[in-house]
Amino acid sequence: MQVGFIGLGAMGRPMASNLINAGFDLMIWNRSADQAGDLVAAGATEAQTPTECAACDVLVSMLADDEALETVLDEYDLIEAMPVNGVHVNMATVSVAAAERFATRHADANRGYVAAPVLGRPDLAKAAKLNIVAAGTEADRKRVESILATLGAKIWPAGVKPARANAVKLATNYMLVNAVEAMSEATALASGNGVEPATFLEIITQSVFAAPAYQGYAPAMRDSNYDQPEGFRLGLGAKDLELARDTAQSSGVTLPLAESLSEQFRLALDKGLGDQDLSALYRLRSEG
Repeated sequence: MQVGFIGLGAMGRPMASNLINAGFDLMIWNRSADQAGDLVAAGATEAQTPTECAACDVLVSMLADDEALETVLDEYDLIEAMPVNGVHVNMATVSVAAAERFATRHADANRGYVAAPVLGRPDLAKAAKLNIVAAGTEADRKRVESILATLGAKIWPAGVKPARANAVKLATNYMLVNAVEAMSEATALASGNGVEPATFLEIITQSVFAAPAYQGYAPAMRDSNYDQPEGFRLGLGAKDLELARDTAQSSGVTLPLAESLSEQFRLALDKGLGDQDLSALYRLRSEG
């Protein structure tokens, strides 16, 4: 099986590396070609255009957002470039509306489409311990199962409609950004009453909130270490929050916490924190 891989960012690079290490015949493409060198040295083939990747048996994309994927699909006519029995696995976080469009476009062209967004940060991608939420026809999911199993610790099936996987991903990230904001506010509350942030964070992450969502972000808050290349950027958290709000609105669901949280993200972005780790939400509390 030849696999085409598009998008070699913080998540895509370690994922592509794991596929190479597992022995897959991998063809890679990234808009910035300088990201491909070490992967080529490890055994990948560098495509001159993403069209070459689309012509593989399976196309995997890990691009930033709706617009990035739609632009590449349209600019290079990737769906038509896929073989008739090919499958496109979109592993990025995109809106439910975009997922529905992508699924329809592939189905109309008689091409397979699986939405497989990932739960986890770049360190988990590197360790091949991602949780992957996958949705698409059973036949399409079966064809790409070995790829997903190589990239993650567990695959969570979400049905035949690809957009459902993206709904799970957005709902999960909505919980995550709320959790990090709640931890920021609670730490500030304890600190304002004379408790060292490090002490409070150790207590909560080793007791009531002994969970990866808290344990992963507490050290950065404790050490004021917000410049983490392998972290989850605050700007992406803001994007995902707005996607969750849009999805809620279109489906008639109310998210009472979302409005106040959106305001916190706006303040953080206004302070230029978009490229810092999500834990930088705490800076709004600790620095005023």
